[in-house]
Amino acid sequence: MMAGKAGGRLRRLVSGFTSVWIILILAILVAAFSVWHGRAFLSADNFLNIAVDASELLLLAVGLTFVIITAGIDLSVGAILVLSSVIAAQTMVALSGTPEQVQNYTYPNQAVGIPAGIVVGLLVGTGCGLVNGLIITKLKLTPFIATLGTLGIFLGTAQILSGGTNVPYVPPAIQSEFGTRQLLGVLPVPIAISAVVVVVAILMLHKTRFGRHTYAIGSNVEAARRVGIDVERHLLKVYTLSGFLAGLAGIIDVARFNTASVGAHTLDNLAAISAAVIGGTSLFGGIGTIVGSVVGTFIPAVLRNGFVIGGVQPFWQQVAIGVVLILAVFIDQRRRSAEERM
Repeated sequence: MMAGKAGGRLRRLVSGFTSVWIILILAILVAAFSVWHGRAFLSADNFLNIAVDASELLLLAVGLTFVIITAGIDLSVGAILVLSSVIAAQTMVALSGTPEQVQNYTYPNQAVGIPAGIVVGLLVGTGCGLVNGLIITKLKLTPFIATLGTLGIFLGTAQILSGGTNVPYVPPAIQSEFGTRQLLGVLPVPIAISAVVVVVAILMLHKTRFGRHTYAIGSNVEAARRVGIDVERHLLKVYTLSGFLAGLAGIIDVARFNTASVGAHTLDNLAAISAAVIGGTSLFGGIGTIVGSVVGTFIPAVLRNGFVIGGVQPFWQQVAIGVVLILAVFIDQRRRSAEERM
């Protein structure tokens, strides 16, 4: 029991240290771009733009943080986002008026079509996550293989439904009322939604039995079983949660761009995994925080914004993120070796 308590304290210290150094990296990036670009970067409007751009990736990273802490992986979150957004957009179009009315840009029933599309999109995302969980827990496939397979299934389904093109004629109110609307005149809705999700996820992970079971399964799955945790049921919940958040990200994507794009999110899964790992979530399981993943999400967002303002080719952003990712995984391996020696 004493060893378990000591191990828990060690993990908290390691997580805390990781959060500190990753916040330091973000602060250095902000300071460097502020000196380089001046007020073009260091302004409230620009920081809001960065936060809005990061909102969808943040939702994916939060879901993946739960998954990776259990020592799992979900490669399909980007495909779930695309499939959810395509079906949500098509539902909105189908229910907002007759084909003639929609093609004339009149949407007499969009008050029904938009809420129905949002609900359907969330259900699709949740269902995809549930499918991932069932394949992993019932068919006993490794999460990597299972979600690699469903990535192709979900993305292919989205392409079949949309014909491989963007979904047109989405009711404009989804953008004006959600995508570009600002609460109290200052806070964009995508940021508000992401902030609420982050707060709820922090409470779930650190203050509830759900979070304790997540850490326990990632630390030692056999030990978790022996203390009575229903591992399969919990993993099912975790992957379903990840799918739900990917579906929510898909709805935000439709709201921001007033369309559903099947070709714009092919790398989102890798970006979200990178954000969680850069933020200190261990690919070996058992370690990770939502705060770390939030910071890990903003590092590529700040890099992208700073490079765009500076006129730097976006390819350099991928190089920089790759360097940070390798550094984060290297540190993760070193700290894990240090733990094993204690």
